[in-house]
Amino acid sequence: MPWEKSFNEEIALEKAMQVFWAKGFEPASIADLLAGTGLNRGSLYNAFGGKKQLFVKTLLKYDRDNRRPLLASLEALDSPTKAIATFFDTVVNETIADQEKKGCFLFNTALEISTHDEQVNDIVSNGVREIEAFFRRSIEVGQVRGEITKELNPAATAKTLLALIVAIRVLGRGVFAQDALRTIAEEGKRLIRLPGNSA
Repeated sequence: MPWEKSFNEEIALEKAMQVFWAKGFEPASIADLLAGTGLNRGSLYNAFGGKKQLFVKTLLKYDRDNRRPLLASLEALDSPTKAIATFFDTVVNETIADQEKKGCFLFNTALEISTHDEQVNDIVSNGVREIEAFFRRSIEVGQVRGEITKELNPAATAKTLLALIVAIRVLGRGVFAQDALRTIAEEGKRLIRLPGNSA
């Protein structure tokens, strides 16, 4: 008799994602995943495969539901400088509101990347590259429009802004004060400001 699924796979995937997000890939046990999803072992393996396959699916879900929509909404803004500033404000606000101090699932995985294989590495690397590319495009468009000084190197500045975003997310998981996180964000926004423009 074929196996029949008696649960909502998307809901179970969301619950599994929360477990991996909070604990990381290695520390999260099968017992943690069974408790978190409410599934029995047979259902979990039949629906998602093993722990690694489930982790990959949760990471792809996080990327699809979080990073991509955020970048799309920022790209839709009418001002490149506003898009960059909004990105920093969003990350700071989310970090401060993160009472469980889970951080960013994508960046957390990047820090744990040595324990994973090429498939996970590709997902994380692609996500990070697209964030960096967003910054680079925004800077280039801002320079054409006269919003951002042409003295900046778009590629190098994009890497710097990415590093600041990662810093906010990682440091926010510790005891870093909220004001310190906001200061990092303001420094990112200051980098792209035209001389004499304090807005």
